[in-house]
Amino acid sequence: MNTLALLIGALCIYIIGYRYYSAWIAARVLTLDDTQPTPAHKLADGRNYVASPKWVLFGHHFAAIAGAGPLIGPTLAAQFGFVPGFLWIVVGAVLGGCVHDFTVLVASMRHEGKSLVDIARTEVGPVAGVVTMLAVLSILLVTVSGLGIVVVNSLSNSPWGVFTIAMIIPIAMVMGVWMFKGTPGKIQVLGPSIFGVVLLLVAVFLGHVVAQSSYAHLLTFSNQQITIILMVYGAVATALPVWLLLEPRDYLATYVKLGTISLLILGIFLVHPQLQFPAFTNYVQGGGPIIHGKLFPFLFITIACGSISGFHALISSGTTPKMLNKQSDARFIGYGAMAAESLVAVVALVAACSLNPGDYYAINVSPTLFGNLGLHTIDLDRLSREVGEHLAGRTGGGVSLAIGMAHIFRGLPGMDKFVGYWYHYAIMFEALFILTTVDAGTRVARYVVQELLGKAYKPFNNPNWIPGIVISTLLVVGSWGYLIYTGSISTIWPLFGAGNQLLATVALAVCSSFLINSGKAKYVWITLIPMVVVGFVTVSAAILSITQIFLPLASKPETAVQGSLDAALMGLFLVGVVVVVFASLRRCWKTLHGAALPPDSYGAQKQKAQAIANL
Repeated sequence: MNTLALLIGALCIYIIGYRYYSAWIAARVLTLDDTQPTPAHKLADGRNYVASPKWVLFGHHFAAIAGAGPLIGPTLAAQFGFVPGFLWIVVGAVLGGCVHDFTVLVASMRHEGKSLVDIARTEVGPVAGVVTMLAVLSILLVTVSGLGIVVVNSLSNSPWGVFTIAMIIPIAMVMGVWMFKGTPGKIQVLGPSIFGVVLLLVAVFLGHVVAQSSYAHLLTFSNQQITIILMVYGAVATALPVWLLLEPRDYLATYVKLGTISLLILGIFLVHPQLQFPAFTNYVQGGGPIIHGKLFPFLFITIACGSISGFHALISSGTTPKMLNKQSDARFIGYGAMAAESLVAVVALVAACSLNPGDYYAINVSPTLFGNLGLHTIDLDRLSREVGEHLAGRTGGGVSLAIGMAHIFRGLPGMDKFVGYWYHYAIMFEALFILTTVDAGTRVARYVVQELLGKAYKPFNNPNWIPGIVISTLLVVGSWGYLIYTGSISTIWPLFGAGNQLLATVALAVCSSFLINSGKAKYVWITLIPMVVVGFVTVSAAILSITQIFLPLASKPETAVQGSLDAALMGLFLVGVVVVVFASLRRCWKTLHGAALPPDSYGAQKQKAQAIANL
């Protein structure tokens, strides 16, 4: 099948969903009103609450939500064939993920830019607030580990890749100094942007020179060594000022992300490669070499961020609602950015399924396991020579995705001789997505840990207390680092996918309470139906992951600790989501039967304002 048909079909569905469904939600359900000021105007402080142009804020929000999840999940899910993944990505996003992001963003805006934890506390109750806080911390740790292992598998024994990724750090730091400190009282944008993009491309080309030099062995590391380096990076990057590394690196990443995705879409239109994978594979009934479970329910936690993602609730209730210029902008940014990320997932699925199945599995499973599949490679040896890397057994999805992207790019006029450069550019592209999550996730998790520890020892509540920063950072980095060091993509990705989707279930439950408390009970189905669907499939996958993956690991002496820890984490996820969903449904029932609204809920505040207006 030609890939062009899939891409055009997806684009049509996104356009229809945005044009009609999101417009209906904005007008009838959330009743966006541009005559009412947003928190960016009511609480303007020049630091956190800053009204921003719609397109600028869209770029910021997209860069924040678009981690490696929409790239890696669809790549791994290609094991089931291209049809299941395509349908879940597109339909799940239009009816679930986009609504989730849009509704959380508006709920936060109506609560003066407060976090999901605060919304749960005010709309549902204090117990839901505490459990949501623990759920946020857990998903952050698992998210960083799930995406971090992709970087580890991609960069191990790859001096070219290590050099390119390492150069991102000094480039971003120079950009940060130039942008924020170069001209007192003024932020420079054009010069640092050109500088960063040009040097990033130079780093990709120089990586080949370094890999061929006598210094290559100095940048050749094993999986365990890359894990330790990533942990050190996460700890140091979190301690640095935001303007010095995180902000300029994310700004640079926005150019790379949008530019690369646009180029990939153009490449698919021009090259329109054929899909090498069938619509459905034999592994839909289970027993697959990458995802061991059946298509249902494991597809729905393998592809997480491309369809619906609980991690997005943290962004939609983080910086974005504090920067909305008009209420109507929430539709374009909340619904629209998620639709754009879903398109990224479709492109990733297309890139993976354009590879020969033998080459795909040879990359994504160990050589021993591949020998038992009865498949043969077609282009793997040639591709290995062209990219200068040994590709067999490079599990995790990142390498096969980079090869798929390079395969599309090589079809462009004059690009056939630059496959190696395109491959390492794709690795750098993926790493930019992941490093954003490592930095931001570690930083936010540190804040949550400090807040939790502050309940037992008050000095931790001071965000500038150095011992508190050091202890909380070490706890966070040590936690996700341990999961990477002792895990594999087959154990970590189900944990990440299930935790991420369970957090989405929590966010949808909280938003359902928000809608009913706000007097929109007849429209609550827009969040309630996705909550039930996502909750059911994810709880099913979580239980099966415990019984079929983690407990068998716990029964073996060499993996007893890892299996027990993973099973315990998944069990805690399940308990947390049950508590919050039950509390939310109880709150909805009470509100529908005439009980007084929570005093700080948006509905109660609206009632007070209406009563004052009627005086």
